[in-house]
Amino acid sequence: MNPLASIRQLWSAMPTAPADQAGGLGVSIPTAELRALNASQPAGIAAETQPADSSFAGLLGNLVQDVNAKQQLSGQSLRDLQSGQNVSLHQTMITMQEASVSFQLMVEVRNKLLESYQELMRMSV
Repeated sequence: MNPLASIRQLWSAMPTAPADQAGGLGVSIPTAELRALNASQPAGIAAETQPADSSFAGLLGNLVQDVNAKQQLSGQSLRDLQSGQNVSLHQTMITMQEASVSFQLMVEVRNKLLESYQELMRMSV
């Protein structure tokens, strides 16, 4: 299961606290908006809807496709916010941060793979 999907699942299962119990912030995100955010994701992002590809190239391809879908969703959400459509600021910021974190993860995976390849090439046979 996707780590972000499991966090969303836990978050949606938690009861919402009144504003005075939420650490004194006075702001709570409505559960309906969180569910709408979860439902607004493209079908390609959810790991449950994708067929399991056991090859390494397929795994990397799925990672890149997921990151691309999140980047596109983030861009669309930002465009919708800027054009004055009914998109909340916190939903836009969440999608932008999710896209950013997934891109950073992809870059780190690429760096580790490149380091591993270089280490293998340095080995004497």
